[in-house]
Amino acid sequence: MKRMIVLLSLTAYTSILMGQTKSSNIALQVKIKDGILEGVNSSGIKIFKGVPFAQPPVGDLRWREPQPVKPWNGIRKADHFGPRAMQLPLFSDMNFRSDGVSEDCLYLNVWTPAKKADDKLPVLVYFYGGGLVAGDGSEYRYDGESMARRGIITVTVNYRLSVFGFFSHPELTKESLHKASGNYGFLDQAAALKWVQQNISAFGGDPGKITIAGESAGSYSVSAQMTSPLSRDIIAGAIGESGSLLGTRPILTLTEAEQQGKQFADSLGVKTLAGLRKLSAQQVLDATKKFRSGGVVIDGYFFPKSPVDIYLAKQQSKVPLMVGWNSEEGNWKSILGKEEPTKDNYIKAVQQLYDVKAAEVLKVYNPATDEEVRAAATDLASDRFIAFSTWRWSDIHAKTGAGNVYRYYYERPRPATRENPTAPVATGAVHSAEIEYAMGNLGTNRVFNWQPDDFLVSQILQSYFEQFIKTGNPNGLGLPEWNAVVPGKPAEVMHINADTRLQTEKFRGRYLTMEKL
Repeated sequence: MKRMIVLLSLTAYTSILMGQTKSSNIALQVKIKDGILEGVNSSGIKIFKGVPFAQPPVGDLRWREPQPVKPWNGIRKADHFGPRAMQLPLFSDMNFRSDGVSEDCLYLNVWTPAKKADDKLPVLVYFYGGGLVAGDGSEYRYDGESMARRGIITVTVNYRLSVFGFFSHPELTKESLHKASGNYGFLDQAAALKWVQQNISAFGGDPGKITIAGESAGSYSVSAQMTSPLSRDIIAGAIGESGSLLGTRPILTLTEAEQQGKQFADSLGVKTLAGLRKLSAQQVLDATKKFRSGGVVIDGYFFPKSPVDIYLAKQQSKVPLMVGWNSEEGNWKSILGKEEPTKDNYIKAVQQLYDVKAAEVLKVYNPATDEEVRAAATDLASDRFIAFSTWRWSDIHAKTGAGNVYRYYYERPRPATRENPTAPVATGAVHSAEIEYAMGNLGTNRVFNWQPDDFLVSQILQSYFEQFIKTGNPNGLGLPEWNAVVPGKPAEVMHINADTRLQTEKFRGRYLTMEKL
């Protein structure tokens, strides 16, 4: 099995390279709706970085819907990444190539292997993770070149974050044509999707074959874009890696979000929206260190109603969905804290978390011995954090959507680091561990001491992504067969590791309990 997949990979890669040497290029200068772009060439892949898809959301455009780009004269260089959205340095695993941090951040990046404009290649639009408070389309792990070498035009998109992307206020609602405020980050994503639909044919792409994908907050974003009337008809397929808006995270009403916004303004000593817009971006960002405001809101515009109600009403995008989560999304210490992992301590911790409902939880997260406590607590932590919401999304869409749902469970732990190759490693796949594997970017991450099986797993997972983006079905030559979820029957789940295999769902009882609670 391993040899077959690796051989296929080498054969495909060689044929791509041969094709590049014989083909006539799409010019590095591409004319789009707003003007002419000049990109760069990377061994046959044309890359256009820092392409504006909306006006800079600064000054009076702070906390407004993204506005159309103003056309430019002459040739605009697209040879470097634009600035990343305003954010605090929260996550050590984010490695940026962006042009600093700025409120002026609405840029996207395109990697295209197309030889001519009418190639009509499938398109992947990838949204980064980071809790809707951090991240950037320039991160190495999201680099689109490896996917482009598989015949897929790849786009990464910046969107507003934190209080700049998710902030409501009564004055904002009043000035809005739609009587809505908040969700500006999601509105940015929707504007980028519209830009892709209108312009991607100039890069050799098919505007009718746009798959959206993302991890963590990017996966939340995929679940969100599938519900919104602004974007759901643009989407041909969706990939969600660990996360959705159909879980336990609170989604605010507009009134609740407006009140939070007023409290945030009060924390700054500012009483009016005009005053808030006069503050520097850094002042606004620094205020979030003490008072975190905003969040996803049912605004009546981007979300006509709650996301779960939209899915239950069969009003989401009717597209195939490839979705899954990792085996160690959360750590057992988030349940037990500083207490030793004994059964008694575990039971006490669950009772503190769930009170009178603890007995129901302990029926399905039930270690028989002290030795099993870490595994049970890890499962509970993972489900509470993000696995349950991802399962629920897949379960509801399988029942109410029109496209097939393919569910995976990612198990591959990262290896030891290059600096300390003999150190103990994680027993499972931690949150975000799969990104470099899925996007074919292990080589961009020099932290870990990648082994042959890591490249094998990357080949398998990236091949599933490739087939799904091209056909709406992840199955392909040399890959373990992956069956879609069938509502009313035990789901079959693809366990992705060096021994990738399809297994009947094991944990439905846990998720049904979580849903009930």
